[in-house]
Amino acid sequence: MDEYPIRVQRYYIYLNCARKIVKKHQTYPVLFLALLLSGTMSAKVNNYVGAYANLDEWTMLPSQSKYGPSFGVAGGAGALYELQVGPAAKTTRFLFDLGVGLQGGMTAFKQGGIMEAVLPDQTDLDGDKFDYVYSLSNRRDQYKDIALNVPLMIGVQHKKFYMLAGVKLYTHLYTKTSATTNVTTLGRSEDFDDFRNQPEYQFFENISASGSAKTKLNLDLDVSLEIGGRIGQVIDAVGFDVPKRKIEYRLAGFVDYGLLDLHTAGEMKALITPDGYNTGATAPVYKTTTMIDKLQMNDLMKTTDFAKAVNNLVVGIKFTVLFQLPEPGTCVICSDSYRGSTPRFHGRRGMKYEE
Repeated sequence: MDEYPIRVQRYYIYLNCARKIVKKHQTYPVLFLALLLSGTMSAKVNNYVGAYANLDEWTMLPSQSKYGPSFGVAGGAGALYELQVGPAAKTTRFLFDLGVGLQGGMTAFKQGGIMEAVLPDQTDLDGDKFDYVYSLSNRRDQYKDIALNVPLMIGVQHKKFYMLAGVKLYTHLYTKTSATTNVTTLGRSEDFDDFRNQPEYQFFENISASGSAKTKLNLDLDVSLEIGGRIGQVIDAVGFDVPKRKIEYRLAGFVDYGLLDLHTAGEMKALITPDGYNTGATAPVYKTTTMIDKLQMNDLMKTTDFAKAVNNLVVGIKFTVLFQLPEPGTCVICSDSYRGSTPRFHGRRGMKYEE
């Protein structure tokens, strides 16, 4: 076997060993691994570091809720390492990406229609019974979030086209929720028309109410798909004297879909009202807007309206710049390149000739 090049001899040794193991243990995956190893030994390997920025539409998808999906915007930036592997004489490359980044965004649920909260069997100043009704419209619950994400992606690049698929781990560092709504209060009775627009009796028209609080989103694992292209001229030719691009620019579209439940279900009500209609011990009418001031709007995703899972969805565009790391220097005269097949004359002095 000495007349064959060193690399061919190595391939033969690997495959012969794998064949013996397969024959003895019937472990066919070993043969596949040996073939893969022998193929990558002759592949071209390039290492890149880079940065990316993205602009997205951010949605949270409740499995079951009268509020429907949220809509909002998000954006992020990060750093990444990319390994490119492929045949030296081809433009097709296998890609492996690992990165870390920060993602910030805002998304909001909007209430459709009218929502009512009723305090039944209240007593007015004359001793008559009625229902005190809160009528809410245009409620909007907004979530602001900052998250750390770690993408792990594999894919392929061919000429100007590239595609990556994998997973992204989202760790939510800070989340705040705020809610706004328009409140109309009225008195409802079977014997009389509705009591409306009488501020002195705490019946108001379209009063704005709001509330905010810190909240928490759970750790999330998203499946991700990214498809795009390389920007600028791409040279297909290969060879020592062909100029190589050291900086790569990419533009792509991507989608992330969460596999885990973002929220923790709760038993709270969306709106906490005063316990009852109270005119005070002596005053015949209210001097302040007590029935509005004491309203409390809770984190919407911790209410009974969000009893089931809420999944993450991000759709956006992404710009990436990659810088190729320096390649290791090529050895012009190495002993390993001339060893193995030349006969050696033991016990004699003189020059040794090696291939």
